[in-house]
Amino acid sequence: MKAAVFHKPGHISVDNVEDPKLLDARDVILKVTSTAICGSDLHILNGAVPQKNELIMGHEFMGIVEEVGAEITNLKKGDRVVVPFPISCGTCFFCTHEASPACENSNYKHYGPNGDMLDEKGAALFGYTDLYGGYSGGQAEYVRVPYADISPRIVPEHLTDEQALFLTDIFPTGWSAIDWAQLKGGEVVAIFGSGPVGLMAQKAAWLNGAGRVIAIDPLDYRLEKAKAVNNVDILNPNKVDVIEAIREMTRGRGADVCVDAVGFEPERGFFDKVKASVNFEVGSMKVLDMCFKAVRRMGTVSIVGVYGSTYDNFPLHRIFDKGITIKQGQAPVLNYIDKLIELVNANKVVLDDIITHSLPLSEAEHGYAIFDKKEDDCVKVVLKP
Repeated sequence: MKAAVFHKPGHISVDNVEDPKLLDARDVILKVTSTAICGSDLHILNGAVPQKNELIMGHEFMGIVEEVGAEITNLKKGDRVVVPFPISCGTCFFCTHEASPACENSNYKHYGPNGDMLDEKGAALFGYTDLYGGYSGGQAEYVRVPYADISPRIVPEHLTDEQALFLTDIFPTGWSAIDWAQLKGGEVVAIFGSGPVGLMAQKAAWLNGAGRVIAIDPLDYRLEKAKAVNNVDILNPNKVDVIEAIREMTRGRGADVCVDAVGFEPERGFFDKVKASVNFEVGSMKVLDMCFKAVRRMGTVSIVGVYGSTYDNFPLHRIFDKGITIKQGQAPVLNYIDKLIELVNANKVVLDDIITHSLPLSEAEHGYAIFDKKEDDCVKVVLKP
C-alpha cells in the first residue's frame, strides 16, 4: 500500500509499504477514505519531537472497516467509522475513569507515571513517534486499529467524510479547551492561535455560551479565516499590543478564559532562539506567557498546544498572584465524541469550513510543505488515499 512515511527530520515521502495485518483479536483493519495533516505532525517533521525510526504518519483519519478481529462484535466489514487519536484499552484504571489519554496498556514500551521528556509517557497515539507507542498512523491506504471495540464510532450515512473527519482530534481538542473552563455564559474567551485547533476552540466557545470570542494570530490570512467562519474579533500581535487590547475590551480585567492553541513552536525572533539554546529548551513558551498576562485574575488558562520540555523563568509568581486555574493535556476524546457527533449530525456546528486544501495521498509531501511553511494561505490539508 501507499503511505506517508517519516524518514528523518525534514523528510516525509509517500512510499510503498507492507499492508497492515490483524495482530490481535480486538483489531480491525480500516481502508482509509480521508486523513488530515495536523500541526502536531509538523513537530515530528521539524525534529522538535524526536523520532529515530521510520514511521507512517497521521492521527486524524477515518474509513471503511475491511477486516475484523475475532473478538470484535461492535463493528462489521463495510462500516464507516471515525477513529479518535488516543489509543485506549478501555479496561485500565484511567480508561474506566474518563482519562483515556493516560491509558496504562496501549503504550506498553514507554508508559509511566513520571511524564519525562524521553520516557514514561501517557497513552499511545496513532502515528506519533515511538515514545507514544510507535503505532502506524492513518496517512495511508490502510491502517490497523487496536482496541477497536472501544474507540471507533460509526458515522451517520448522510455525513460526508469532510463533515466528520475532524471528530478524530481537532474538534474534541478545541472542545476540551473550552469544557475545562466550565463557562457559565457570557464569558470573554481569548484564543491564541487560529490554526485548525484554534478555529475549533472558537466554535466550541460559542457553542458553550461565550459572550465574546477573540482570535489572536500573527498571520492575517488565518485571522481572516477565523472571522469568516466563526464571526470572532481578531487581533494580530504584529500590529497591536494584544495584552492591552484584550484589557481594553474587558474594562481592564482581562479575558475570563485564555486558550493556548499554539504550543512550543510560535513565531520567534533571534533572541528567543538564543535563549532557548542557552537553556536547553525546545521552542518557546511565549504564547503561554501571554495567556497568563491576558487572563483576568481568578480566570482559566487552557493549554492544548503541545509542550515538550522544561522552561526557564516559568512565571509561577504571576500564576499564584492572579489565582489562575490551569488545565492542559491531550484531549479525552472518548468523553466528548458521542455528543460532538450529535452536534455535527444536527447541523449545530460546521467543521469542514476550515479546509483549504484537499489533495491525493500521493501529494502528501507537498501538503506538509505548504502547511509547514504557511504557503498558499494553507489552514488545513485533507489527504485522500
